[in-house]
Amino acid sequence: MIANAVIPLARKAVHNHPTLMTVATAASGFIRQMAIKPYVPWLRRRELSLREQLPSVHAVRNQLFKEKGQGDIPTIVIGGFVPDATEAVEFQRELFRQHGSIYYVNYSRNGFSADLFFAQLADLIEALNRKGQKPVIFSISFGCSLVARFFRDGHDAALAVRGVVMTSPVLCTDDLVRPEREKGGGVRMLESNLRRILQADASRGDELNRQIERARRCFQALFEAGAENRTLSSRHLSIRKKIMGVLEKTSCVGGYERVLALKDAPHATAETIYGGPSLVLLAEGEDQLLVPTSPTLAALRDTIHRTVLFPRGKVRTVTSTTSDDTVPHASLIFHHQCYNHFIEAWYDKLTAQLRLAVVS
Repeated sequence: MIANAVIPLARKAVHNHPTLMTVATAASGFIRQMAIKPYVPWLRRRELSLREQLPSVHAVRNQLFKEKGQGDIPTIVIGGFVPDATEAVEFQRELFRQHGSIYYVNYSRNGFSADLFFAQLADLIEALNRKGQKPVIFSISFGCSLVARFFRDGHDAALAVRGVVMTSPVLCTDDLVRPEREKGGGVRMLESNLRRILQADASRGDELNRQIERARRCFQALFEAGAENRTLSSRHLSIRKKIMGVLEKTSCVGGYERVLALKDAPHATAETIYGGPSLVLLAEGEDQLLVPTSPTLAALRDTIHRTVLFPRGKVRTVTSTTSDDTVPHASLIFHHQCYNHFIEAWYDKLTAQLRLAVVS
């Protein structure tokens, strides 16, 4: 009722009634909060087995959320560095819900453990498998690196996944940071920040805090650049508020340990990442964020190499319909209309294959 009445009215009145837009923004966030609820798998044997191995499991435990949908193909969303998974696919939620429930993995604010992430993801997949469901894993940017490692490291081959979507995959630090002497084409803002973080002395808390604070401002600037010269709806403004909150509340240790997780990730080699149905979405403006020597971009742009990485996969380049509005890295929020028809077509084909298998 609120969504159908207040929010459309606020969109029309944004310039004349900023107070009404503030109310609509709050309403949009409240509606999302009602739909997306905390979730705990009833079986967590892998996660619980790590409790004695990790010094503070509560500091690095990721938060899981669920949003109910219709259908037998649930989606597990793995976000990038920012925003949270619950915010990253705001404009894809309706599409996902048509095929099944959505499960979101939001990274801990206070730390990060790749081992615990893998354990939680495996427990979640097993819980869905026990319900007779095989999920799609939808990953974004940094999250693609985690998913690639999950499959390559063979985390319980008995687990069943229906398919994988990778949006603007960043599989290793070399996708974002070049060797020190290679600066052709200029040094990107994010590249400069990540290089400083990787070179920082972790034992010197003040130095690390300073570099993480620089990274916070960098991510804020990247979001604001995407919002520039756009008419933002209440949904956009609600997401913006959430993103800024995540950036402010994520501790320096939390940010640093995510960067280290990417540093530990392998390059895109001549080894299969995932052999099932997959979709890789590359933005036309990936080169604006990823470095010219990015091994992941090189691999995915080479027909033979990408076929090895994803034998049953499709790689699509997401382009804008407006000449002066290039689609940048992982722009699911501001260019959702450019992404969604690829995603919808892939899910529809997956659903058709499932129905055919049932009939057969």
